[in-house]
Amino acid sequence: MTNWLKLWDELAQIHSRAFSRKKEHHAKDHWKHRARDFDAMVKKKWEHLDSSRGYIISVLKENPGATVLDIGAGTGAWALLMAGYAARVTAVEPSDAMAEILMEKMKTEKTDNIAIIKGEWPRISVEPHDYVFASHSMYGASDVRAFINKMIETARKACFLLMRVPFADAVMAKAAMHVWGQPYDSPNFQIAYNALLDMGVYPHVRMESPAGWPPWENNSIDEALADLKNRLDIGENNKHDDFLKNLLSGALKENNGKFVWPTGNQSALVYWEKL
Repeated sequence: MTNWLKLWDELAQIHSRAFSRKKEHHAKDHWKHRARDFDAMVKKKWEHLDSSRGYIISVLKENPGATVLDIGAGTGAWALLMAGYAARVTAVEPSDAMAEILMEKMKTEKTDNIAIIKGEWPRISVEPHDYVFASHSMYGASDVRAFINKMIETARKACFLLMRVPFADAVMAKAAMHVWGQPYDSPNFQIAYNALLDMGVYPHVRMESPAGWPPWENNSIDEALADLKNRLDIGENNKHDDFLKNLLSGALKENNGKFVWPTGNQSALVYWEKL
């Protein structure tokens, strides 16, 4: 049987190493020069309402006066959305660059019911909130059990995790299967869901619609191969190059000088009520 908690831990460490090898991530705050690009990407994705936001809004409307803890709030898209329906939102964010943009937005939108706490979950202590929420902020936590247990301890009513769901036929899934013998290249919904079951947590799941993430782009197949090998932690190993390069050449489409990956993920909202 798969040890899902151990698999998450192993992939989170690989994910962290791949992330740290990128030159743009060497700064103390690796979001310093990328936070506004991240914010622009979220704005583009949020041009149309998706089912995850629709459901969270409905929960807060049904529970007026609720408090929400947003773990890894980033530039504040979720915090600001939830602040429109909650009595108070606490945004936990370790990056100064991200928090600075959130503060700018709070000032522009005249939002006064968001408190920002600088820190990294689950190391920091936060008072109990009605709802505890984390959107794509759990992937860097190698100890996912501690991450989730701290959520449960802090929530009065329910916990929410918004996570990536890699498609079974995605390029990265095929690459991981060839190199590692299992299809998961990084922490994701499938691993977390099974880990939750092993922890005795039996969550609800809502697959987000419309489905699909924006596609990745590379300037060449060779660049795509280098990125793929970095993600799989085999940068200096050429054993799999022929297979991986053929995989990329068959899957990526050239468009205006860029090599575009097929969409390989969607999102799922995972949640459970406190008993």
